[in-house]
This record gives sequence, structure tokens and C-alpha cells, in this order.
Amino acid sequence: MSSARFATMSDIPVSAESPSVPDEIYRRINLRVVTILMVAYMLDCLDRLNIGFAQHQISERIGLSPADYGFAAGIFFIGYVLFEIPTSLLLPRTGARRTFARIMVLWGLTSASMGLIHERHMFYIMRFMLGVFEAGFAPVAMYYLTIWYPRKRMATAISLQQIAAPVAGILAGPLSGLLVQGMDHVGGLDGWRWMFFLEGAPSVLMGFAVYFILPDRPSEAKWLTPAEQRIVQDNASTVGSTHTGFGSVLRDRRMYLLSFAYFCVICGIYTISFWLPAVLRRAGTLSDLQVGLLAAIPYICATVALLTWGRLSDKAQERRWHSAGPAFLGALALVTVILSPGNLVIALVALSVTAAALYSAYLVFLSVPSDILKGPGAVGGYALINSIGLLGGFLSPIIIGQTTQMTGSVTVGLACMAGIVATGGIVLLMTIPRGQVISLDMRPPE
Repeated sequence: MSSARFATMSDIPVSAESPSVPDEIYRRINLRVVTILMVAYMLDCLDRLNIGFAQHQISERIGLSPADYGFAAGIFFIGYVLFEIPTSLLLPRTGARRTFARIMVLWGLTSASMGLIHERHMFYIMRFMLGVFEAGFAPVAMYYLTIWYPRKRMATAISLQQIAAPVAGILAGPLSGLLVQGMDHVGGLDGWRWMFFLEGAPSVLMGFAVYFILPDRPSEAKWLTPAEQRIVQDNASTVGSTHTGFGSVLRDRRMYLLSFAYFCVICGIYTISFWLPAVLRRAGTLSDLQVGLLAAIPYICATVALLTWGRLSDKAQERRWHSAGPAFLGALALVTVILSPGNLVIALVALSVTAAALYSAYLVFLSVPSDILKGPGAVGGYALINSIGLLGGFLSPIIIGQTTQMTGSVTVGLACMAGIVATGGIVLLMTIPRGQVISLDMRPPE
């Protein structure tokens, strides 16, 4: 454990939000900044998750085993992790809107191009390239929010942006199921090819929209008066400076504890993301469209949880149990999924609880680094945490894919994931200090 001293809010030499700041300013920021990021992230998640709904058909048409599919799902994160930090460190040169626009156009083109693959090695390459081109979006978005919002509003702001992930899950199920089943053989093409073509194109269009709409910083927001711009800048979470560069981030042991906890939670989230359709099929005989419709239910529950849990955490000004508690609940719910083979109702309820709990843990966790990361090295810190954490997105589908191929069931893989998520809850309890919104000591290690 890090020897860093834990500090309460009153100990931190970082200016708190002035009580006179009008809520109306942040409502405008929610609309003009967070809504744009939410739509962009929703399209990102849709392009990332849709292979789960194409798995059944694509496996039949080009000959994928469960292990092949697990590897294809996971290799995305290798490309992502390799390029996450370099892409993020370019932010000061390129600016936020150029970074977001480039990422969205390239990932949209790559996602659409996946409809052209004909064998598994091409599938692996395209998934890897999708990770390469998406790298940097999450840490840049997190850093970008800190230049607009004060610490006490961060969990709510993050919840508004991160709600895109479960909303994408709600849309991905019915939409992808409809395209895979309803567009099959239209124009002589498989349904899964149409799915990739039609779901990748909107990301390209959104990339151009972001370039022309999104301001790089509050001082460029024409919809704020000069006085309002100063208020936002003076109250933003980036006030203060502890990490003068990426080197100081690498020397900060707290980054690795947070990264490991994030890794565990991500393992659980991508278990749901990539294997939800397979688990539903295990519980009952369903068509592609039925699977897609039922798969939307856990994401609806996760959406409701994200809308409420971040606000509750901000209201209580508490992060520790608001993050660790849902992680333990998510692990327990995964165990319930294991114990309900053949029972579609119980499995669906347990999957819904799992999704709601894990997204809640994930949401509150994301507000913790903003209390630690300040100064020029901040975006590199977000990238480091995200890179290490997202290795869970690589390992979880591979572990489940390999164990499913060996045993003929997803049970063993789900049990492994439940254990990993529970471990993440323990690490969160050990790492995040008790009490009200807190921050780990603002001083970087010597």
C-alpha cells in the first residue's frame, strides 16, 4: 500500500467551488459539452459491443470457435492499450476537439470495414485496429471534464457522460439483432455485414460534427460570457498542480492500486458486454431478435443506476462504499447467474443486477482519479489507469472463451469473473479512504 497520507477536503490546498456559482451555468455545460461527449461515447460503445450480437451468425459463416471469438473480442484491447498513452500525451498539441474528431472518424471507418472480412485472421486484424484508433478517447474525455467541472460535481458529470455505455447496450441489442436477422441475404450479403456497415457510418459523421461544435476549453465557449468563463475556470477540478509531467505519474504508487481495482471492475463489465447474448441463449431457446430485445433489459437497469448513483455519491460526498459496495453486489449477482442454468427469468434478473451494480461501481470509481491527478501530467495519469484497467477487457473474453471451449459451458468463466470482481471491491476498500469526498494527498511522491 502507498504510504501517502489520506486527507480530508479541508486539508487540501485546492479551491472549492464557490457557493455563488449558478447551477444554470453547469446546466448549459451539461447540454453543450457532456451531451456531445455522451453521443460520441454511445456510438463508440455501439461499435465496440455489436460483435456480441453477431457472434452466432458470424461464427457459422466464417467458422469461429468460442475461443476464436473470445480472442477477437479481446485483441481490441491490446491495440487500445498500446496506443492509449501516446495518443493521450499528444492532447496538448492537438487539442480536445481535433483528438475526438480524429478518433471518431477512424474508428467509424474501421468498424464499418469489418463488414468486409472473410476469415478469422482478418477479423483479428480489424478488431486490433479498432482498438488502435479508439485509443485515447476515454482519458481525454476524463481530463476534458476536469477543465469544466469542480470536484464536488464530478460524479454527476461523469454519470451523464458515461450513461452512454448502457444506452448503447439498450440500442445495440434490438438494433443489432434486427440487422443481423432482418438484413440477412439482402443484396446477397450476410446480416452481420450489414450490421457493421450501418452501425459504423454514424461515428464518422459524428466525428466531423464534434470538430465544428466542441470548444477546446471554457475560454473558447461562445455560449458563456467572459465572466462565466472565468467562473468555470476558477472552480474547475484542474486547479492546483501536483503532477508536473508523465514521469511523476509513473512514480505515483497510487496509480497502480487504482488501476488494479479498475481492471477488476472492467473484467466484470466486459463479461456482460461480450457474453450477455451467449448467457441468454444458455438460459433458453431464442432467436437473434429475441436475444437482442432481452439483452436491452440489463442495460436499461444500468442506465437507471447511473442516473441515480452518481448523484447520490455527490450528495453524500462519499466515494469508498459507493464504489466498493456495488462491486461486491455485482460479484454476488454473477454467482446467481451461474446457479440459474435453464431459468431465463432468474438469469435475466441476475444479469440486470450485475449490469446495474458494475456500472455504478465503475462510475463512482472514475471520479476518484480527478481528486488525485492535477497539472500537466493529469491526462497521462488517466491514460495509465485506463490502459492497465482495460487489460481486463482483453483477458475476460479470452478466459471465458477458453473455458467455454474446454468445458462446453460459460459457468467456469463466469465464476472466475465473479472472483475477480469481488477482489476489485476489496482493493477499492483498501485504496479509497473513509469519509466524505476525499482526495488522496495532493503531493506526488518524491
